[in-house]
Amino acid sequence: MENIRNFCIIAHIDHGKSTLADRLLEYTGTVSDRDSQAQVLDDMDLERERGITIKSHAIQMDYKYKDKNYVLNLIDTPGHVDFSYEVSRSIAACEGALLIVDATQGIQAQTISNLYLAIENDLEIIPIMNKMDLDNAMPDEVEDQIIDLIGCDRDDIIRASGKTGLGVEEILKHTIEKIPHPVGDPNAPLQCLVFDSVFNSYRGIEGYIKVVNGEIKKGDKVKFFHTDKEYLAEEIGVLRLKQEPRKVLKTGDVGYIISGIKTSKEVNVGDTITTVDNPCEKEIDGFEEVKPMVFAGVYPIDAEDYEDLRASLEKLQLNDASLTFVPESSMALGFGFRCGFLGLLHMEIIQERLDREFDMNVITTVPNVQYIVHTKKGETLDIHNPSGLPDLTLIDKIEEPLIKSQIITDVTYVGPIMTLCLNKRGTLLSQNYTTGNRVELNFILPLAEIVFDFYDRLKSISKGYASFDYYLDGFVQAKLVKLDILLNGESVDALSTLIHVDNAQSFGKKICEKLKDLIPRQQFDIAIQAAIGSKIISRETVKAVRKDVTAKCYGGDITRKRKLLEKQKKGKKRMKQVGNVEVPQNAFLAVLKLD
Repeated sequence: MENIRNFCIIAHIDHGKSTLADRLLEYTGTVSDRDSQAQVLDDMDLERERGITIKSHAIQMDYKYKDKNYVLNLIDTPGHVDFSYEVSRSIAACEGALLIVDATQGIQAQTISNLYLAIENDLEIIPIMNKMDLDNAMPDEVEDQIIDLIGCDRDDIIRASGKTGLGVEEILKHTIEKIPHPVGDPNAPLQCLVFDSVFNSYRGIEGYIKVVNGEIKKGDKVKFFHTDKEYLAEEIGVLRLKQEPRKVLKTGDVGYIISGIKTSKEVNVGDTITTVDNPCEKEIDGFEEVKPMVFAGVYPIDAEDYEDLRASLEKLQLNDASLTFVPESSMALGFGFRCGFLGLLHMEIIQERLDREFDMNVITTVPNVQYIVHTKKGETLDIHNPSGLPDLTLIDKIEEPLIKSQIITDVTYVGPIMTLCLNKRGTLLSQNYTTGNRVELNFILPLAEIVFDFYDRLKSISKGYASFDYYLDGFVQAKLVKLDILLNGESVDALSTLIHVDNAQSFGKKICEKLKDLIPRQQFDIAIQAAIGSKIISRETVKAVRKDVTAKCYGGDITRKRKLLEKQKKGKKRMKQVGNVEVPQNAFLAVLKLD
């Protein structure tokens, strides 16, 4: 156990974690030249295309230092705020963390929040300044920022470059000398923490585990604490570039277990595995349950694909424990699921993964957040979907979620960013000028306001130089109304939203104008209306496609033309009563991108 080190890499998005992990793997000989490629650990096509890490990836390396052989278990983590749950799970399986800061950009919001996660778990922090090979690196300024943040000495900060391999040897040396080895009792009953899982269509579910106490052997009868189900450990092993089977995993080891589990409900991330013969008394304190921030309906385009969609979501949930879903139905879209996501990027990634990995074509409704509704009878309801809102006459008050957000940016962009946040009903808490020309803004914002386009607009007004991080900060009473979209007097529940009174008028007008462009013309007039309760606040009309019935009349009495037009008018009226309006798929998506 003295020769094992478990550590993860944490940083803000795009600070070079995966590239530095590549250099560590090459230096320790874990990856041969033949298998070598950029971002070795990002094995999902989506990750490579977008250049972001979506999943944490664990890999084991061997390293000889001062004539002793060490086993280093490295976990590369995502940097985007939407995937911070992945980071929290990786941290639970580690004793130390490499904190990477880009020498050209300095400390950013996600760096700070990931650091706090690591400190809460008592991890040993090794600060590293990456991208030192770039001409625009500012080593002295960034060092000052790191010292301000974690209070280390200047000598403790390693200068490195993921591109050239500078500082890799020093990183390995610090990892072995400073990060403590895992602590546990090899003779105690077995306790393993499940920190991740994936679905393999041939072998069932593979759980990724860290052995906290005791040891696990191939062929052991094991049971999961949470579900109380028993299995046989058919194969155990360590995570190299490919899985390598082993006969035994001892205290402190990180590896995988395959026990032929076929149903996804039986494996929970954060669960404890123990043996049947000599079970442990209590489970390991795992991590808290994930709290989804954004909710949206996901519906199959073909109603027959409903069960396939359920199976696909269950398999995805195994690999991404932060996804939650419950069945729901909609008048416009039929049967589907109400899914909870950690943010808009998370929602986009899930939609893309459903399409690529499971070949599922889905429609996603307007995203919204969770509201707490207090009725006049004294009941309290959790509402995730505007269609579940009780009648307005029965509602006493509605509470909406607030977030505490932290924006770190250049002094130049403070004005536009403040305007953006104040327009989104934000309240400025504090404004701190850190080293150089960097400023940290702390705002309280309603979560519903940042769900749509906040992140994109923040990036564009700051030319990409603002970083944003947030966490939930309770609920507060708000003046919210339900905005319904009506087509020919029929409400389309998939387009209805809960919105603040001040924004309802302009938002309703925008949606009506957008739908007017997107809904194809029919044989009759289509009225598109936005309504709050029974009050119509905006209206647009898609004009009917008309045949020129008077073309054959030339000259003669006007009554002949009038007769033909009246006949056409009656036909249109009858058609309007029986005709229904199809809303095209791109209309649902366009509503998300209203600006």
